[in-house]
Amino acid sequence: MSRSLKLLLIENVDNLGIVGDVVNVRTGYARNFLLPRNLATEPSDQLVKDLAGKRAEAQKQIAEQRKQREVLATKVNGVAIKLVRSCNDQGILYASITQQDVAAALNEQGYAVKPRDVRISQTIKRVDSYELHIKLDSDLDSIVKLTVEADRKLDLDHDDAKKTDGKAKADANAEGGEAAEGAAAQADGKAEAKDDGKKHDGRRDGGDGDKPRKREWKKDRADAPPKAQQSFLGEERKIVKWSTASKASAEPAADSKADKAKKAAAAKK
Repeated sequence: MSRSLKLLLIENVDNLGIVGDVVNVRTGYARNFLLPRNLATEPSDQLVKDLAGKRAEAQKQIAEQRKQREVLATKVNGVAIKLVRSCNDQGILYASITQQDVAAALNEQGYAVKPRDVRISQTIKRVDSYELHIKLDSDLDSIVKLTVEADRKLDLDHDDAKKTDGKAKADANAEGGEAAEGAAAQADGKAEAKDDGKKHDGRRDGGDGDKPRKREWKKDRADAPPKAQQSFLGEERKIVKWSTASKASAEPAADSKADKAKKAAAAKK
């Protein structure tokens, strides 16, 4: 089954053609719209000849309509219209502005614009100013200025001020929070550095850090039971032996260096 049909237009059909045109259309469009309304039929040479006069008349009408549309496009370009609608306290309309609303407002001012000629690229549902396109033909485009006003007085400036103050407070709180976090991090860093210093001071490297540790050992030894005191004494003896052995191993090296120096001086003499 073919998806398209070739038909002869008996009447003018918008966006399709004028009387006497032979067009290809989809089967569904033909059966559901064109044929039931007697706008088209099956083409034949005799019908084309019979419709020649009607076609010439249609062409004259189209040329006249073209001139009218060109004049209308020039006149309507830049026209301002105003629509008053009900809305809430924030200026949101209870019903959107439609093509019919705009066309009716233009017709009241004497501009014969049809709803299908109005192009609305966005949903108009707020009290504000807009620019709309009026498309009278494929190459005839005009712009009208639409102002949507509320049917009562709104305090939108006060609401905007509230929003601005709220945003400023939020930014201030955020900055305060960041400053507090920075201070806390700095305090934590100082505390960690202090703890590291304490650990370093208490290391067993033979430096000043040994003195506080020795005092703590003596105090713990004095407070400990007798058996525990013996273990403390044993640990201290080991430390003393280790220190003495270290010094003994270092002294011969020093003496050997001194002997070498004496021998070198004697050899020179």
